[in-house]
This record gives sequence, C-alpha cells and structure tokens, in this order.
Amino acid sequence: MNISLDPWIWISALLTVSIFSFLYRDNPFYRFAEHIFVGVANGWAVTFYWHNILVPSLFDPLFRRGQLLLIIPFIIGILYLTRFIPRVSWLVRIPIGITMGYYVGASIPADVQAYIIKQTQGTILTSQNFQAWNAGNMGVVWSIILFVGVICTLSYFYFSKEHKGVLGITSRIGIIFVMIGFGAAFGYTVMARISLLIGRLQFLLGDWLGVIH
Repeated sequence: MNISLDPWIWISALLTVSIFSFLYRDNPFYRFAEHIFVGVANGWAVTFYWHNILVPSLFDPLFRRGQLLLIIPFIIGILYLTRFIPRVSWLVRIPIGITMGYYVGASIPADVQAYIIKQTQGTILTSQNFQAWNAGNMGVVWSIILFVGVICTLSYFYFSKEHKGVLGITSRIGIIFVMIGFGAAFGYTVMARISLLIGRLQFLLGDWLGVIH
C-alpha cells in the first residue's frame, strides 16, 4: 500500500466515504457531507452567475456604460427578493411569470424542430440515414424498422378509437417499441451511474490508498 499524504485527497476520500455510508443508514457523517456538497454547489453557482452573467451583462453596461434600458431587467430581477417580504411577496409572481413565458416561448420552436420535424425526417428512407448510422447493407432494414416503430408507437397513443383490429395489432407492436426505448434509457442511466461508482472506487483504492495503480 502507498497511502497518499495529500490533504486534499484525504478530504475528498473522507467525504466520499461519508456519502457511501448512507448505504448502511442515515447518519451524521452522511448529512455533514451532504450539507457541504449543497453549500459548495450553491456558493459556486452564485459566484459563477455573478462574475459571468450579472456583472458583464447587467451591472457594467448599466452603471458604467449608461445603458439605461437595462434598468427594466434589473427591476424585474430585484422583484425576486420580494419573496422574503411578506407584505409584498405577491410581486414575485411578476418575474416568475415573465421567466416562464419567455422560456416556454423559446422552447416551443426548438422542441418542434428537434422532436417533431427532425424525428419525422429521420423516418424517411434516404441514403443520408444509412450513412449517418453506418448501417451499410442493413440500412434499408433498419430504416423500415424505425418507420414501423414510429407508426406503431403513435397508434398506441391514439385513444379516440378502441384498440381493435388493425389498430389493436399496431398498438401492441407500439408498446413493444416503447418498452424497448424505456429499457434502453434505463440501461444507459444505470451504466452511467455504475461508471461514476467505478471512478470513485478507483480514486479510493488508487489515489488514496494506493492499492491499485
């Protein structure tokens, strides 16, 4: 064993072990590490937004370069603080409503383009599909499977008519594609979490304890 003498590695390792201790049960070590994580994350976020967004995009242009039009977003942002004043806390609805309206309006065209138009284009049999997938001779087969999967999945979510006859068959095929998609997404999530776990174990056994190299 070649245990590290770096104090920062020790701090990181002890915090990691404290988080892992939750696998046994909730305990003060886990809560201590959890609170440190939340505090550091919030401190980093506040610092990042201050130096990279508020100062260069609002305070410098408004107070140093005299771009007075920015007083409007400045006032809207200040209204968030009214949440802590009970008598005027209702004013916080104004910036929340503006923020939600802006992001909904901005996300709808992007979502339509990404999740409807692009998905529809992806079901059309073209040579570009085969090249993008590196499908080779199986390109036509995979394109047909994709097209059938999209149509059958859409038929499964068509509730205006009872799922009988042809619609019943396509809807049953559609649920198979849905379950395959959910299974792939879940498997990817598990794989990502296992990858994080392996990274932490390599840190503990390698960088900290020196058991592995």
